Amino acid sequence: MPKKLLLFNLILLVGYTSKAQEYSVTSPNHQLKLTISTNNNLSYKVDFNNQTVVQYSSIGLQLADGKILGSVPVVKKSSSNAVNSEIKPLYGTNSSYKNNYNELILNFKGDYSLAVRAYNEGVAYRFITSFKNPFFIKNEQFELNFNEDYPITALGQKGNWHGYETVYATKKLSTLDSLYACLPSIINVANNIKIAITEANLYSYPGMYLVENKNKPYSLMAEFPKYPHETQLGGMNNFNLNVIKTEDYIAKAEGSRMFPWRIVTITDDEKSLLNNPIVFLLAEDKNSDDFSWVKPGKVAWDWWNANTLQGVDFKSGVNTETYKYFIDFAARNNIEYVNLDEGWSEQTDLLKLSDKINMLEIVDYAKKKNVKLIVWMVWHTLDRQLEQALDQFQKWNIAGIKVDFMDRDDQLVMEFYERIAREAAKRKLMVNFHGACKPTGLERKYPNVINYEAVYGLEQNKWEAMKPGHDTQLPFLRNLAGPMDYTPGATRNATEANFRSVFERPMSMGTRCHEMAKFVCFYAPLQMLADSPTDYEKEPDLLNFLSTVPVVWDETVPLSGKIGEYLAIARRKGETWYIAALTNESARDIQISLGFLKNKKFTATYFEDGINADRIGTDYKRKTESVNGNQNITIKMQPGGGFVAVLNPEN
Repeated sequence: MPKKLLLFNLILLVGYTSKAQEYSVTSPNHQLKLTISTNNNLSYKVDFNNQTVVQYSSIGLQLADGKILGSVPVVKKSSSNAVNSEIKPLYGTNSSYKNNYNELILNFKGDYSLAVRAYNEGVAYRFITSFKNPFFIKNEQFELNFNEDYPITALGQKGNWHGYETVYATKKLSTLDSLYACLPSIINVANNIKIAITEANLYSYPGMYLVENKNKPYSLMAEFPKYPHETQLGGMNNFNLNVIKTEDYIAKAEGSRMFPWRIVTITDDEKSLLNNPIVFLLAEDKNSDDFSWVKPGKVAWDWWNANTLQGVDFKSGVNTETYKYFIDFAARNNIEYVNLDEGWSEQTDLLKLSDKINMLEIVDYAKKKNVKLIVWMVWHTLDRQLEQALDQFQKWNIAGIKVDFMDRDDQLVMEFYERIAREAAKRKLMVNFHGACKPTGLERKYPNVINYEAVYGLEQNKWEAMKPGHDTQLPFLRNLAGPMDYTPGATRNATEANFRSVFERPMSMGTRCHEMAKFVCFYAPLQMLADSPTDYEKEPDLLNFLSTVPVVWDETVPLSGKIGEYLAIARRKGETWYIAALTNESARDIQISLGFLKNKKFTATYFEDGINADRIGTDYKRKTESVNGNQNITIKMQPGGGFVAVLNPEN
């Protein structure tokens, strides 16, 4: 393209109106436009297909000394940039991501800047400071102003932070009451337009929540956990460090730093949310360190099934014999890891082993079987013994650590996340964060951060009922932030009428095919198999599927979906395609096109709800047929049902 034409196109995509003091940046496909106003106070608005969907909303950083970055802003310089490149992640939902955006940088009087980007996948901005001295941030202003009382789909707790392990609810903006909405949240505006809000690059800074803005109608505003002043042990078994007193600011900051990206994703095709890498695209890239040792895979997990084995000649539980059986099971079925959850050590001392197990024997046995181990721990115990514990795990040839019960995302805990990622990487240890906040891209900077919980997952069925409709929200909302450790794999699959919460012999609500489909619909580079090895061994179809289904993918194609009702998705690994679908508590037939197969022929093995799956959740039908890209197929799902297909190329 001639340079003059390229410059003209960039001017169209990054605009400036001096009279109105407005600056704008437009997405490469021209659907999204983010406009920054510098009149009186910094504010932004977002247009989608030439329609303003987020009205002018204030943004700014309030410093402890009274200064407000964004108040009466004076632009010293503006510059623009266009990027069109490709990112090849170590692993992901696709083997490559298109990194195509237009960027505007506004430098303001007072040594701060605003970076603004527009991707086809969403728009984002962040503050950048270049002060000489450290400073304190009293608060950050982020508003979302609308022209109507739209519904918002969100989860969280009333009057409290960190409600990631709750269920989603949809309510009007004016009825949020005291809910602290966790991110990502979705605002449902007119014409089926979905506005998803989240953040990226959350380093040494508290997580953002959305609350009702009492000062304006149809408005949301950000709230942030304040900086902890005093904590005390609490929660279950004192696994938590609860904040009992805070400072009057939210963060300490070095003079020069970049702040988190504030992300607004807008679409009128909600299935596109099933394949939107905006958080990863905005996240900081890894350094030059070699992370090729990080190996995604599946995990034989002990805790959900209470270490229960059948037909063995020893008492199963937290003991050496049980873990050796788990290791044998993993080795026989190409499962890469075995997890040792609560009980292998003292919870307050990771160097004091349980007298019920012989760790060295387990480690040696796993090595002989070519199975790697992951060990669980309480976060503040690890933090207190960090170097000693991680060095010991490295000597044992442990592959990863499962770090639990943070249940906070104030600045101190967010610094803990990065500290663990960094120190674990030095020792070639993967990290799975449980009792965690949502991911914001740490896994791009540190690919050894292999998964996050931050979800109301399968474990909840041990003590309460979790309905299948919840599962039809997670790929649109929770997976938009990044990987998710939901821990699927129940073999006892019950209808809503037959479901019971049984702590040591738990079940799932939904059909067998619903449970199988989770392994394709949910993105988890470290994917737990929640049930007992001896339960899987009674189910050869299920076990064969779980042994072979990938956890990371080369290509993802959203097929159909409506948040909270149903979804269908196709993913490819190598030349093999997987198709999966989920429905809520309603029976449903959906038709999908196989056009993504193009002109090739495939042998498809289907697992679909049986005719009696509405009464017996484990009822399913397996069939095989030849298919090609010119076909449509109809997926029939029972209430709480699902569907999964494995398509292998012919010849």
